[in-house]
Amino acid sequence: MITALLLFWPALAALLVLLIKGQGAKKVAFVAALIEFAIAILATTGFDAAGGRMQYELNLPWVENAGIGFHIGMDGISLLMVLLTTFLVPLIILSAFNHDYKNPNAFYALILFMQTGLIGVFVALDAFLFYFFWEVALIPIYFIAAIWGGTNRIKVTLKFFVYTVFGSLFMLAAFVYLYFQTGATDAAAHSSDVQAFYQLALSAESQSWIFWFLFIAFAIKMPVFPFHTWQPDTYTESPTQATMLLSGIMLKMGIYGVLRWLLPVVPMGVSQWDELVLVLSIIGIVYGSVIAIRQHDLKRLIAYSSIAHVGLIAAGIFTLNEQGLQGGVIQMLSHGINVTGLFFIIDIIYRRTNTREITSLGGITQNAKALSIFFMILLLGAVALPLTNGFVGEFLLLSGVYQYNAWFGAVAGLTIILSAVYMLRMFQGVMFGTKSEHTDAFTDLTFNEKAVLIPLVIMVFWIGLFPNTFLSISEPAVGNLLNIINR
Repeated sequence: MITALLLFWPALAALLVLLIKGQGAKKVAFVAALIEFAIAILATTGFDAAGGRMQYELNLPWVENAGIGFHIGMDGISLLMVLLTTFLVPLIILSAFNHDYKNPNAFYALILFMQTGLIGVFVALDAFLFYFFWEVALIPIYFIAAIWGGTNRIKVTLKFFVYTVFGSLFMLAAFVYLYFQTGATDAAAHSSDVQAFYQLALSAESQSWIFWFLFIAFAIKMPVFPFHTWQPDTYTESPTQATMLLSGIMLKMGIYGVLRWLLPVVPMGVSQWDELVLVLSIIGIVYGSVIAIRQHDLKRLIAYSSIAHVGLIAAGIFTLNEQGLQGGVIQMLSHGINVTGLFFIIDIIYRRTNTREITSLGGITQNAKALSIFFMILLLGAVALPLTNGFVGEFLLLSGVYQYNAWFGAVAGLTIILSAVYMLRMFQGVMFGTKSEHTDAFTDLTFNEKAVLIPLVIMVFWIGLFPNTFLSISEPAVGNLLNIINR
């Protein structure tokens, strides 16, 4: 029942927030998000990672005659994604406290509704239920970006919406085909349960085209090169909280979909196309990094850096070895924490200076010592400095890619050098040097801003210094995943 509580509590809270007028809505939303995080912590305390089995399952008939069930549950991979979501959402809500958004009750209610969709994706164990929540998560973020975004928000969010729906249709078509393959000799035995899909004995030809139908859907969401073209504009034009949701949590839906549905359902399809996917992922690493180096807009720089980091995660998980898969899971956590913090710091700078252009900034550290420290810690996590969260994931990912192909590993390793180039260049241009007219009266962090950044920085060091806290949760589930893939 705790999984159902995690799933439905944000939706119920969102309905309550909608009824509250004025700025009180954000306080209720924040408290509701904290309660959701407490429920996730409670689930973690009772979770037994040994064996990697599904826990806290609830399996009720949904469309009973069709074999479609409301089946939810969590293994170690799901639990870490739920923890990431419930940890970040209250911080994202708190980060908006200094903004005076119009219709705040609708704004914060949409964030909570989106949390329901995100949790649903991570706990769904039925294909059509997974697809349902996949679409549910899209609707709130579309309206957040379209209503509260920048001047080009309508055009940009429409492109994002069309891209995502286009990919979703491929996924739905694949799920429908797989559904009809279950119980092939008995129509009454059709099932959309994940275990029924795992047990299918599909031909290599069928697995090949199903691979691409699923991969396109997940690659657009992640996004992987060349399915990334919606991302930089959407991240830039969206309000900061939407960007944090998109980059910190929503792109993990695509990676999670690969782990839960693509790799174990069509392993022969994966074996046919994994090398091409690694090539695309590594191109994305280099491409995203090079474009990030050339950026002068802070938000676009972090958007392109995200393409590079996700490219490495995708490369790692498609190696189908334990290091790559474990690295992908832990890097999902690290990337979510780092990118959320970096986008928030950019928002702080923009609100004080009214510019995101690196060439228009400078000398901020002279007035903002606390901001400089938090900024540097999150930046070092993003460039994978040892003892920070980014190092653990990148080390495992690069190790996995190197095991798959030494040349691929060498090229993928460029991410460490290139990320240091654009991140340190950004920090130097913004924080050091001579003050500009925009930064002359810059003020340091407020209490609310520190309240957002302190938990993120704690996690940078916690994952970096004690990674086994999280690796021990996912390791048995990753082992089970490998057993299914290699069956």
